[in-house]
Amino acid sequence: MAEHSENPAEPIMEKISEKIHGHDSSSSSSDSDNDEPASQSSVKAKIFRLFGRERPVHQVFGGGKPADVFLWRNKKISAGVLGGATAIWVLFELIEYHLLPLVCHILILALATLFLWSNAHTFIHKSPPRIPEVHLPEEPFLQVASALTIEFNQAFAVLRSIASGRDLKMFLIVIAALWVLSVVGSWCNFLTLFYIVFVLLHTVPVLYEKYEDKIDPLAEKATIEIKKQYAVFDAKVLSKIPKGPLKAKKV
Repeated sequence: MAEHSENPAEPIMEKISEKIHGHDSSSSSSDSDNDEPASQSSVKAKIFRLFGRERPVHQVFGGGKPADVFLWRNKKISAGVLGGATAIWVLFELIEYHLLPLVCHILILALATLFLWSNAHTFIHKSPPRIPEVHLPEEPFLQVASALTIEFNQAFAVLRSIASGRDLKMFLIVIAALWVLSVVGSWCNFLTLFYIVFVLLHTVPVLYEKYEDKIDPLAEKATIEIKKQYAVFDAKVLSKIPKGPLKAKKV
């Protein structure tokens, strides 16, 4: 009888222990599930992006038609723009054609074509075709002028902030960039330099967008090394430069 009275208690204790273990395992699994998104988000937050960008490359370029052209969203338009720029560079740089004769020759050809077109009725005995009227809209030119004005004002504000001497690192970077640009400009004329920049804008962004997962780790290593070298340069040179006269003491 004693053995028979002890048997019903054992399944009850087993059920209680199973519930306790099951609750612990479910809570631990839920905690692990909550930890996984946090760990994934922390990993995503630690991913290095070139120039510290947080948006896709297409949005960095404005996300409009210029971005579509630079990133080859429409290959026909991008190839046409690049081909036109190449033709202009070949025409003016390699063939050494000048702008004023080119404009005059284009106007001569256009006027001769329109003149023959308007007088074609004497040869084909039909009424002369009407020459289309050309009117340039004002709104696109005003928009371009407004956008350029905003960009120039922002550039002047940035240059004023750099010249104020508040950020020595930025000042040195701008001076070095201008010096490199002056050296490159002494190697070639403005048209060739403009064409090189135009070609780089049509090749570098699309290649970076395609291989950004491989380029960003290399850029991160290079950035770390540059920061180390700048820290050494700051400790040995910049820190020893006098910052200017001290403020007058209050009487």
